[in-house]
Amino acid sequence: MALIIEGEERITAPVQTVWEALNDPEVLEACIPGCQNLDMKSPTEMAATVVLKIGPIKATFAGEVTLSNLNPPHSYTITGEGKGGIAGFAKGGADVMLSEIEPGITLLKYEAKADVGGKIAQLGSRLISSTSKKLAGEFFASFNQKVSGGETPVA
Repeated sequence: MALIIEGEERITAPVQTVWEALNDPEVLEACIPGCQNLDMKSPTEMAATVVLKIGPIKATFAGEVTLSNLNPPHSYTITGEGKGGIAGFAKGGADVMLSEIEPGITLLKYEAKADVGGKIAQLGSRLISSTSKKLAGEFFASFNQKVSGGETPVA
């Protein structure tokens, strides 16, 4: 079952600061919902363990994350795959783009594609889609708050 999630965040921080945070495993680990650990294996590869609850199923996913199409400090593609044992699997990726909309304010845009299978996929597309959007929203809101120091830009 495939889904597409798009969104954007206005972050009160310069593009370079946002870029550095997107590549900082400590920041990412703190912002990823349910993340138990995130280890850098190389500058473009990470290993993660994430515990997620989707409807009645709670699963621990062990996965790999890779960064590609690096265009510092403006964009990259992040792809990953996690295996949750009998719960199933999740894999996908996101194109992340950063642009300065005014000095000290960065617009982060993302377009993510995800594919899930196994028991999780049997929960139905509506539940998976809403959970995925909620998790993406939680990640980017948390990331925004951490990077901007809690300041929310005025739209």
